[in-house]
Amino acid sequence: MYFAALLARTEDGWEASDTELDDVETLSDLADLARESASDADDTVLVFIEQEDAWFGVVRVDGEEDPRVFVSSAAAAARSSYGELLLTDELLGREPKDEDVDLDALDLDGTEDGEPEAEDGEDPDTDMSAVPSGPVGDIRILDDLGVSAKELLALSDDALSEIAEALGAAEVLETVR
Repeated sequence: MYFAALLARTEDGWEASDTELDDVETLSDLADLARESASDADDTVLVFIEQEDAWFGVVRVDGEEDPRVFVSSAAAAARSSYGELLLTDELLGREPKDEDVDLDALDLDGTEDGEPEAEDGEDPDTDMSAVPSGPVGDIRILDDLGVSAKELLALSDDALSEIAEALGAAEVLETVR
């Protein structure tokens, strides 16, 4: 089971809203969704995503800056459609895939055998060996909000509630759970 929520920091404190991620396809889409939820363009917005007992992720959007991401378990998130939103090539330290293939540069003489078949239902686009098993991303994402890197890495199964508690936003988060 998944849970996703937005926490926006305003002059009056934190405001929470639950969110659907069905129409979100990229990290940029997620950042845009976060920015739309802010009452002021410079507000800090946190996106919480959690797959129960498997992994959690925090995306921080500060105004128009690039989003910052932390994922508790990259390997677990890589097996999740929502986790794949967060696990960008940059976050995993991989070279970005070149989506625009120059067909003129390819030697297409009609003798190609095509792509090798994936074994045992593997997704040929997912290289699990390139995904670390532990946490990835910005471990200092919440330092200035009262959750140190050490605390973030030591969070338990109810990590999002613990983060919200440290931020003083536990009550507003519970209203959308």
